[in-house]
Amino acid sequence: MLIYLLTFLLAFVVTYFTTPVVKVLAAKINAVDVPNGRKVHAFPVPRLGGVAIYAGFVAAVVSAMVLAYLTGIKLKPQMLLGLMLGGTILMGVGVVADVRGLKPMTKLLWQIAATILVMLFGVEINFISNPLNGIWAIGIFALPLTLLWVVGITNALNLIDGLDGLAAGVTAISAMTLFFVALRTHQIGAAILMLALVGATLGFLRYNFFPASIFLGDSGSLFLGFILATSSIIGVLKTTLVVALVVPVLILGVPIFDTLFAIGRRLKEGKHPFEADDRHIHHLLLRAGFNQREAVLAIYAACFILSFIALVMALQR
Repeated sequence: MLIYLLTFLLAFVVTYFTTPVVKVLAAKINAVDVPNGRKVHAFPVPRLGGVAIYAGFVAAVVSAMVLAYLTGIKLKPQMLLGLMLGGTILMGVGVVADVRGLKPMTKLLWQIAATILVMLFGVEINFISNPLNGIWAIGIFALPLTLLWVVGITNALNLIDGLDGLAAGVTAISAMTLFFVALRTHQIGAAILMLALVGATLGFLRYNFFPASIFLGDSGSLFLGFILATSSIIGVLKTTLVVALVVPVLILGVPIFDTLFAIGRRLKEGKHPFEADDRHIHHLLLRAGFNQREAVLAIYAACFILSFIALVMALQR
């Protein structure tokens, strides 16, 4: 359909041409990632890449909503508006973190606030499908389950953002898979969101893949994780698809596993669960002898495999 092609192309083009401008801006306001013992880059690199991705994403989604209205395509504008508002909040929080720095707990509180906001717009996990093709209403557990999913995935993308092009590429793969699942479940709004995310991340990867000239920063990783998590709710988790819970978990399996492994490891060692370290999956691959490009491509491959399995499961139901 024309609306999908427009969404992808506009997100890609706007992000592609906005990123160089954001690089210059980041350097001028000192939003620069300086190397340290935990990081693998050797020279200071501008961050704020999320601003360029946000620009492409919003331009594409708003244009798609206008085209849908003019052509009579029925969307759920309330949910789309809620997602963009919540995403805007976290992108703004990320910008502050990229420029001045923020404590992990402060970022977590903002993530919770943004999640509660989108729930007010109807984006929540309020039932779970069961193998007998029925549904289980979860009632009062909707709030904690939605918070756990959205905040968890948002932080998972933030934690995996440790190598050039890693988080953006994982997002592109995951979003494309969720796009096909959304088509399968006739969720046009979720499909538009996912395709806008694919276009924006691919446009950004031109500058972010090794050797990167700009990083996502918190402005990008928080925004991407939040949009992935909330879009998967309206595209998969709010459907009666039997494998509704399994599909997004598989698609986002790599960042989910990395986050759970990191939290478990830190708690076992008596450390704060959000304390940064250098033992994420990408760090382990580097220590195993992979170079940056090989490590990223290996994780891409794992994401492709898990996404393919999830897609097969979704299409056969």
